[in-house]
Amino acid sequence: MALCEAAGFDVVLIETVGVGQSETVVAEISDLFILLLAPAGGDELQGVKRGIMEMADMILVNKADGDLKPAALRTCADYAGALRLLRRRPQDPEGFPKAMTVSALEEAGLAQAWAEMRDLAAWRRGAGHWQGRRAGQARHWFAEEVRQGLLAVLEREPARGSMAALGARVAAGEISPEAAAAEMLALLGRGSAG
Repeated sequence: MALCEAAGFDVVLIETVGVGQSETVVAEISDLFILLLAPAGGDELQGVKRGIMEMADMILVNKADGDLKPAALRTCADYAGALRLLRRRPQDPEGFPKAMTVSALEEAGLAQAWAEMRDLAAWRRGAGHWQGRRAGQARHWFAEEVRQGLLAVLEREPARGSMAALGARVAAGEISPEAAAAEMLALLGRGSAG
């Protein structure tokens, strides 16, 4: 995303592979999180979507055309009702998050959805949430870099040998996992201080 912004792109669409960890990662690099759903998918409002719904700024139900239009309208109404039950987020103006129907085939609802996204972005910029979100994302990626750096240190010797030895002691019941982790972190701390 940083490269796309540096290249001058002011709008970048990120498509994920579906329900899972990728959405959490995308939420930490995007300004708006739009959940695109097909109608009558059979899993409406299941717990698996709850976390994603809480991240979503908008839910767009696609294929609101032809024989699927009634199902799309029902799906949209179900999600709109569920969104009203979620705790109000400070980064949302009145009416957000919201659910809408769109049809790529008929190009119906697309202009309205884009206008809603632009209005939401403008409101967040004006209210200071945009900058706050970007700052929070920067903190998140800083912490993630530290985590990845620590994991890399654990893969190098002599840490790898210490991890293996402590792991064997945990497996043998000689030391608790918590105590072994504390000992490993203390070893790492002494190594970086020296």
